Amino acid sequence: MHHGGGFLEGLAIVLGTALLTTILCQRLRQPVVLGYLLAGVLVGPHVGFLGHGLEQEGVGTVETLAELGVILLMFSLGLEFRLKKVLAMGPRTAAIGAVEVGLVAWLGFLVGQSFGWSTKASVFAGGIVAISSTMIVAKTFAEVRTDRRVMDLVFGILIFEDLAAILMLATLTAVVSGAGVSPGLFALSAVKLAGFLFCLVTVGLLLVPRLMSYVVRNGRPETILVASVGACFLMAVLAERFGYSVGLGAFLAGALAAESGHSRTLSYTVRPLRDLFAAIFFVSVGMLIDPALILEHKEAICLLTLVVIGGKVVGVSLGAVLAGHSTQRAVQAGLSLTQIGEFSFMIAAVALPLGEQARFLYPVAVSVCVLTSFATPFFVRRSEGAARWVDARVPRPLQTFLTFYGAWLGRMRSPKEETAWTRIRRLGFLSVIEAGFLTGIIIGFSISLPRLAGLLERYTGMSIRWGSLLLIGLGAVACIPFCLGIYHCAQRLGVLFASFAMPPSPQGDRAHAPRRSLVLALQVAIFLALVLPVLALIQPFLPPLPGIGVLALLGAVSAVAFWRSTHTLEGHVRAGAVMMAEVLARQSRDSIPLALGQVQELMPGLGELTPVRIDPQSAAVGKNLVQLDLRGRTGATVVCITRRGEGVLAPSGDELIAAGDLLVLSGEPEAVRSARTILARREVDEASLAA
Repeated sequence: MHHGGGFLEGLAIVLGTALLTTILCQRLRQPVVLGYLLAGVLVGPHVGFLGHGLEQEGVGTVETLAELGVILLMFSLGLEFRLKKVLAMGPRTAAIGAVEVGLVAWLGFLVGQSFGWSTKASVFAGGIVAISSTMIVAKTFAEVRTDRRVMDLVFGILIFEDLAAILMLATLTAVVSGAGVSPGLFALSAVKLAGFLFCLVTVGLLLVPRLMSYVVRNGRPETILVASVGACFLMAVLAERFGYSVGLGAFLAGALAAESGHSRTLSYTVRPLRDLFAAIFFVSVGMLIDPALILEHKEAICLLTLVVIGGKVVGVSLGAVLAGHSTQRAVQAGLSLTQIGEFSFMIAAVALPLGEQARFLYPVAVSVCVLTSFATPFFVRRSEGAARWVDARVPRPLQTFLTFYGAWLGRMRSPKEETAWTRIRRLGFLSVIEAGFLTGIIIGFSISLPRLAGLLERYTGMSIRWGSLLLIGLGAVACIPFCLGIYHCAQRLGVLFASFAMPPSPQGDRAHAPRRSLVLALQVAIFLALVLPVLALIQPFLPPLPGIGVLALLGAVSAVAFWRSTHTLEGHVRAGAVMMAEVLARQSRDSIPLALGQVQELMPGLGELTPVRIDPQSAAVGKNLVQLDLRGRTGATVVCITRRGEGVLAPSGDELIAAGDLLVLSGEPEAVRSARTILARREVDEASLAA
């Protein structure tokens, strides 16, 4: 009876305190996760607000229940992770996620190294700051009205991050156990993980979806709950028996159950149980917070917070722009992902067996989560204004390029020839293989360098220093073919994709300028999507300065080449605008589509040109292009304005719109449709919308 009393007392203290703190957070319009963390701090052994905190028996109870919370939380995340959704995510979103996760993980590792943390602790720091919180983002979007297209982009990136987090959990578990100390053990660990996932997923796809479909069709809610939780715990136990985290098994169980097509029913049934144990999990996280450690590492906490905010804004924005999204949408998405959460806590928990060299990571992770969670609603509410501010300050040549870039990508997404897709798949697979070999060579040389230098000294008499330099030189030479291979694959993929948007003409290549800009942008996007993850993987085995130097050099060279190409494109567009104005001035109103077709043939690469006549009652009359902000709001741009037979060339932002003007728009079809809707809106509609 005494044991049962201790269990109930601990549970009552935890839930009662969590109730009070979550009510406080709701009043302050903050995520309830912060309330759970605060409750953990209050009842934990370090603060001991309630007497001396929970007794050891109570702490053990909370830790046991928290593990159940992890399992159920990961199962619920898996239910939202259907294979169909992953495939629908597409390479564009995957490339954005690769750029962002690689950049932030690399910066997080460098921060750890700058504070003198061990290599393993720095690796975990990079993993902790790389993954955003799906729970906090979903909660924020439920409270703050956000553009649907931005939400779709953000949740697509979060899917990629969840997948990256699962791979991190599995890999870092092997790192903690010591499996990553040599190339052979590291490779063996990777093969074991791949074999485990293959077997579990293959067998699971045959059994779990059928079982869940049968239970949902024929069972009651309690039967569905028992079957779901049973499958979840079974997979968690299997993962643990094979040396992996219980979260990995629970996540896979949820993903397999989602293939039954009843993920919504399963999620609804499991949600109350998940919310209860997830609350206890976050309370247990708060109990591990030691204010003394927070004060000791306050500089690292502040710097990691800046890495999360700045790194994610830059990584997501850059990746999204290179993937063809508008500047405003890219910046809004970046500002929406400036937080860490549940996966970061799980990664920090994996590091606990490292002992003193990583004990501080848990309170550091929680502190960064709290700071970024408080900031997230602020950033999301102001993301639209901030995105417009950034967009308005983009240099004119870059604005011109970005306007047409989205339209070019829209034209190349669906190549009709099967041979073209075969070449794309082959080059993509080859580039990944080249990146994998490059990563393996660098890691292998770095791990084996002391041993090889010792053998060289033993058999040749060469000193350790000179032997190390010789081996580093040989390793660099061995990496050159793979670096060139990645570059050539990116180059060929860029040329191939560009040919879909602007096929070469046998009568002369008039689209040279826009095609060159598109090829360069695609090469930068592909190269970053490959190099940044590789850099994040190899940085723990290299000194910090070489990685920073290589990235800075590549960035500078790419920026100079790209900037020159945008100026060339600007001249091409201006020439097209001059020609357009002259042609339109000679055409009657009924022949406008024909005239634009002639311009497109003579000046390819300008995208689909769409004429829009301004109605006298349009709300756009009397406003300038800056006030309308068509490019920022829709992604379409005004290439030319024809007014009373006189063309306005490359109109500036101060150009006023008059009744009867003919605006020639260019951009993606969706962007042009949105711009036409705005231009057709009347004053009455504008007033009613403002009211």
